[in-house]
Amino acid sequence: MRLKFPQFFVALLIIGALSLGGCTKNTVSSTTSPTATTTSTSETTTSTTTKTISESIPGIKGLPLLNGKATVVMTVKGSPITIEVDGINAPITAGNFVDLVQKGVYDGLAFHRVIRDPQPFVAQGGDPQSKDRAFSVDKLGTGGYIDPKTGSERLIPLEIKPKGEASPIYGKTLESAGVNKPPELQHKQGAIAMARSQMPDSASSQFYFALADLSFLDGSYAVFGHVTEGFDVVNKIQQGDRIDSAKVTQGAENLKTAQ
Repeated sequence: MRLKFPQFFVALLIIGALSLGGCTKNTVSSTTSPTATTTSTSETTTSTTTKTISESIPGIKGLPLLNGKATVVMTVKGSPITIEVDGINAPITAGNFVDLVQKGVYDGLAFHRVIRDPQPFVAQGGDPQSKDRAFSVDKLGTGGYIDPKTGSERLIPLEIKPKGEASPIYGKTLESAGVNKPPELQHKQGAIAMARSQMPDSASSQFYFALADLSFLDGSYAVFGHVTEGFDVVNKIQQGDRIDSAKVTQGAENLKTAQ
């Protein structure tokens, strides 16, 4: 039976991520058998997409980009969660996540927002401030990844690829872009997506797992992969639980830089 979610659930997700861009100085217009292989067609598409992004959105050059797929194993309370990260359909969003995993950013971070009642919704984490156990719990959800090279928060554009299209749409929800097609990557149970504020291009490091099918979020938030093993572990995550570690086990060679 399809779950019917109250409208306030959307507000909870937005409110939770609102402050994600609240302390940001830089605002651009704006929650197993994995494979690490890509076909030449996918590589060409990704290369073309990267060029288009670089030309249309200032500051995108130099962002991580995943040219294919990768596998990330995230361990929570000693139990593994295997995630297939999809750089074919979400190259910049997936590249950002894999790069942060490689840098060890997620190790030790807490899930600061877990909503199951009255219906399963999301388990959200990835605020770097949560590594400090003395940091105020009330302020968690306000942080993003500060790039040590620039001293500024790294923001990535909203990236959603409509089904059947060659490349994603950037900086807009599908609705605001006038697109009626569903996205390639949807909020099915076990999906992983980027949290953001109301500004489309405000995602940084915070992500969320979909605890149920959340089709009402499709086209508004960027899904970049899904859990292939260990959803039972995801389903047991409690608010305050921490990520022991996150490691790229396949596809690290697909991580590139947008030119």
